[in-house]
Amino acid sequence: MSSHYVPHTKIPTLVFPTSTQASRHVALMIESLIRQNNSANRPTVLGLATGSTPVGLYRELIRLHKEANLDFSRVITFNLDEYFPMNKEDDHSYQLWMQETFFKHVNVQPQNAHIPDGTVSSHDVEDYCARYEQMIRRAGDIDLQILGIGRSGHIGFNEPGSTRHSRTRLATLDPVTRRDAAGDFFGEDNVPHQAVTMGVGTILEARKIVIMAFGEHKAPIVQRAVEGEMSEAITASFLQKHPDTTFILDQAAAGHLTPVRLPWVVGSVNWTPSLIRRAVIWLSLKVGKGLLKLSDDDFREHELYELLREYGPAHRLGRRVFDEMMNTICTSPGVRSQESGVRGQETGVRGQESGIRNQGTGASLAPDPRPLTPVLVFSPHPDDDVISMGGTIVRLVEQGHKVHIAYMTSGNIAVFDHDAWRFTDFVCGFNELFKIDTEHSETVKNRVQSFLRGKRPGQPDSKDLLDIKRLIRATEARAGALVCGVPPEQLEFMDLRFYRTGTIAKAPIHPQDIQDIINLLERLQPAQIYVAGEMSDPHGTHRVCANAVFDAVRAVRQEGQHFEVWLYRGAWEEWEPHEVERVVPLSPKDLDRKKAAVFRHQSQKDKAMFPGGHDTREFWQRAEDRNRNTAKVYDQLGLPEFYALEGFVQWRGD
Repeated sequence: MSSHYVPHTKIPTLVFPTSTQASRHVALMIESLIRQNNSANRPTVLGLATGSTPVGLYRELIRLHKEANLDFSRVITFNLDEYFPMNKEDDHSYQLWMQETFFKHVNVQPQNAHIPDGTVSSHDVEDYCARYEQMIRRAGDIDLQILGIGRSGHIGFNEPGSTRHSRTRLATLDPVTRRDAAGDFFGEDNVPHQAVTMGVGTILEARKIVIMAFGEHKAPIVQRAVEGEMSEAITASFLQKHPDTTFILDQAAAGHLTPVRLPWVVGSVNWTPSLIRRAVIWLSLKVGKGLLKLSDDDFREHELYELLREYGPAHRLGRRVFDEMMNTICTSPGVRSQESGVRGQETGVRGQESGIRNQGTGASLAPDPRPLTPVLVFSPHPDDDVISMGGTIVRLVEQGHKVHIAYMTSGNIAVFDHDAWRFTDFVCGFNELFKIDTEHSETVKNRVQSFLRGKRPGQPDSKDLLDIKRLIRATEARAGALVCGVPPEQLEFMDLRFYRTGTIAKAPIHPQDIQDIINLLERLQPAQIYVAGEMSDPHGTHRVCANAVFDAVRAVRQEGQHFEVWLYRGAWEEWEPHEVERVVPLSPKDLDRKKAAVFRHQSQKDKAMFPGGHDTREFWQRAEDRNRNTAKVYDQLGLPEFYALEGFVQWRGD
């Protein structure tokens, strides 16, 4: 799938298959601008953003500098914002972030890099902001402004309520923004309440604006910004009036746009099998009728007359999708799926009931009686396995499969300091009780607790503390897996290198990480593997882990090793019903065991969730709600009624 513009949006919107491709496209835009200005002996003035969204852009610009001799010596930069108050050397300073992420890797001259100063006094901040505006004007104004979009629709730190004509100023942060930053600051209480930010009016004076958004958690606000009315409630919507603004999205961030979600509403479409499935399921849920109860009038009254005319009547379309969804129900997840022979067909055969039941899903899930063993589950963090597919793990074990679980990262940064303190107390008490080297354990305890007493808000953990937190997560993982029937000797703690930064920000995947996965696949020779398919994970860990697994799978397949790859969703959402290729029914007992396994992750039970618009209820509650809701959707479609369902999509390497 290539990039494409989305029709009928109020701001030009360009969608790419992945965030990597989108970032590369923006980097090439910047490269072209810089080279053109350099050849004309003119400076290039860039407005820059921080946060997770532009990281891929900066990495690509660094690559172009090192490998393609892209010269930044004439580039002048102005960053959007900075927390206030904020010391320039603080680990959360955008000054430090920009240096570490971008500036120290390219040849932007230090005097040409401008970032709002979070150290000015509150008495001088107004004058300082006016001077920042003057510096932009003296540079000739911004040629290209890079933006991200916050979950509240803000650009820069122009929170809801900011006016279209606002200038650089000291702004108060919205509670949603502070909540979204809580993970970076190790707690919402540590997030500053204010920030110095360019104003909306300042931003709109840039000659060209590119606003980037990646991930499904950005999809709702993107839709409101590019399809809704212009409003102070969503400051990004003011970009509708800019003469040269483009939204650059990945597929997930575009998911709520009407031409993407409901393309038949905006014009004629090419009715592929997968789109037929989506439309019929949408109609069934929209009108509140089961698939087999849909009428011709239902299609006509909901802008699906074209589909009805080409592939109807209604009872045939309903039966077609009903059969496809029935084939997703799998009570024996460890058996091999059988390819239906129609995979990849993108044109339906009008009027035929047979031979098309699985178009759009790619596989008929009629069970092969031969069991597949072993099964390997990749878990990005030490709890994703039980949260997302704990019931399926229970089912696999009960049906005789040898299940291995590979925990790809330690998850240590997600452990509270008070839990580490509590465990050091426990170990010292345990050693004293059983007369085990109490002197050395007290030394470690004192060293760790002394560090914790003096730890500044948001300060990275010491190595001792990181090791203790890693051990906490590992013991919880063993306890949770055991509830599902997986013994400790079938667990792999990989501790991949990209995660070992001790902070929320992660390094790129390391080649040895991929080799470690290859070695594991070659050693275990699994017949099936399960991978977290949440490619739009806002923090990137799931995405990085999945891509590493996919690279490893491609490598071993070239060497002749073959197995099925099934994708489960992360902790946040389930697959949409039209995406699902396999659902595993869970009984009340299965779900109770899954919840018990999740509850073994005690250090996570009260942790506030990271950004993305998700609630803060305990993991087991969200897992139960998700699985029961999937069963409810199946029931609404007129399919067999189940207590709960876990959903999967098969990955085939495309």
